[in-house]
Amino acid sequence: MTKKFASQADLDEKQVSFTRLADGLYAYTAEGDPNTGIVIGDDSVMVIDAQATPIMAQDVIAKIRTVTDKPIKYVVMSHYHAVRVLGTSGYEPDEIISSQDTYDLIVERGEQDFKSELERFPRLFSGVESVPGLTWPTMTFEGEMSIWMGKREVRLMQLGRGHTKGDTVAWLPKEKVLFSGDLVEYGATPYTGDAYLNDWPQTLARVAALNPVALVPGRGDALTTPEACNEAIEGTRAFLKGMFESVKQGREEGKNLNEIYAQTYARLKPDFGHWVIFDHCLPFDISRAFDEAGGITDPRIWTAERDADMWRDLETGK
Repeated sequence: MTKKFASQADLDEKQVSFTRLADGLYAYTAEGDPNTGIVIGDDSVMVIDAQATPIMAQDVIAKIRTVTDKPIKYVVMSHYHAVRVLGTSGYEPDEIISSQDTYDLIVERGEQDFKSELERFPRLFSGVESVPGLTWPTMTFEGEMSIWMGKREVRLMQLGRGHTKGDTVAWLPKEKVLFSGDLVEYGATPYTGDAYLNDWPQTLARVAALNPVALVPGRGDALTTPEACNEAIEGTRAFLKGMFESVKQGREEGKNLNEIYAQTYARLKPDFGHWVIFDHCLPFDISRAFDEAGGITDPRIWTAERDADMWRDLETGK
């Protein structure tokens, strides 16, 4: 590979924010790096998305300890990607919860995904030697499940396929606060390498129908007004629509993947090029869109080898 992944040159540390959304509800964010949600119940704490390594989880725990000394009982996986879940052991939770679809994806491709993500974005795996192996849920659900933390309800829901087929959101119905995982991004480029692009817009419509007053996206700032929540949902939808329509058009015109990549990159750059990880995500996004537009319904498994081949072909034109 003659050119490194865009993310391999991303070495700057990010400024962490710990934002209060409502009483007992917090967001751990870091300037476009993966976010973590925190729910404090009557007698315990839930963490939503764990960070990439147990070492990185320690910083989340330190922030939690500034507001509560209650035990961390639950870790919820919004989906299976390594950068979200491999820090789970650092919390020593009683239960690790995911959708059954996410569990199935870990079985199918978890090991390959770990190696792939580590090669793509090494900065996000600080202390990778502390990862004991893949994170396995201890509890799974299909469709919807409520966790009652005393009087506080956390409703875990699969609203549809999007970022992956196993996407789970955590919804606080009383407070109207949503932890969306990577179904929604804010000022950050959606990664669609494992996505269902035909389904994702309808899933976002179901997200919007919840009418959240606060929302923690997968990446980007915590959103604390209904207007900001809607902006993030619509921005994610606009990116997905523009990207997929460009790829489908290129397919219909008989263009090859390299030509479609160049065309789509140029179309998206003016509106979305300032979003974080734009240059990193676009090759993976367009490759998946090319497959889905060509009738490959389920995403192919990314491996470190496939990543390198794809990046070389699209970024260098070889």
